[in-house]
Amino acid sequence: MALTESTMLELGTTAPDFALTDVVTGKTVRRDDFKDKKALLVIFMCAHCPYVKHIERGLAALGRDYAQRPLGVVAISANDVESHPDDSPANLKKQAVALGFSFPYLYDETQTVAHAYKAACTPDFFLFGCDGKLVYRGQFDRSRPGNGVAITGEDLRAAIDAALEGKPPLGNQQPSIGCNIKWKA
Repeated sequence: MALTESTMLELGTTAPDFALTDVVTGKTVRRDDFKDKKALLVIFMCAHCPYVKHIERGLAALGRDYAQRPLGVVAISANDVESHPDDSPANLKKQAVALGFSFPYLYDETQTVAHAYKAACTPDFFLFGCDGKLVYRGQFDRSRPGNGVAITGEDLRAAIDAALEGKPPLGNQQPSIGCNIKWKA
């Protein structure tokens, strides 16, 4: 497991386009499907990473907690399934169903979308405001596997709340940290 930090993509970056298949429904989900929302959260994650596994219930809770709010949420896995078969679409679907994800879980087979977002790790979070510009790229919270800090999602939730209220981006954004994305050769 190679420990990697988020690239901390520049604030104000426009949300790159995507059109990917939801591993649960089989439907194509596009960035513009969320244009009526006040904010869009794009999460790069996977099924095998211990950093994702550590917070996956917190991610499911976040999805439920914001389901009635004007927030679009989408998860994307871009890991190479030849080297990491645990991250196959079938296993992603098992993860989504078992945890009750209320948001689409997409598979980026070509890794084009992950490259466009400059995603580096799992989990990696990108929150875009109503104008489609990046307002937050940072950690879920301070909890990490084995550090004893409670999983609250406080950093990401504060950023979401600010975006939904039309407030400026949070100042001191700490990078997410986790396993590196498993890029194809």
